[in-house]
Amino acid sequence: VQLQASGGGLVQAGGSLRLSCEASGRTFSSYAMGWFRQAPGKEREFVAGISGSGGSTYYTDSVKGRFTISRDNAKSTVYLQMNSLKPEDTAVYYCAADTNLRHVVVRGTPTYWGQGTQVTVSS
Repeated sequence: VQLQASGGGLVQAGGSLRLSCEASGRTFSSYAMGWFRQAPGKEREFVAGISGSGGSTYYTDSVKGRFTISRDNAKSTVYLQMNSLKPEDTAVYYCAADTNLRHVVVRGTPTYWGQGTQVTVSS
């Protein structure tokens, strides 16, 4: 499966952005999807994940209540709505996919990765 992320940009603290990740290839609903991020000088970290049906969602503590992951299986697209952005959210954001939900939300080792999209939050 190929993943194409978009929607990053520069925003002021307190603002919002919505990231999108469109998938091509095999049946999209078979894949759990996730968003990860990597800030300069830091390791890549899990941000949010969603099951293939969209019925289950998972978040890292630092984004709970501010970020929302969703998916539209008819459009083969997963979204990350980011509200109340903070400077510490600045990072390159990556979407990822795996048929095994645990690989996305627990192990952080999904099989497929998209290219990153830069999110910069100014103070």
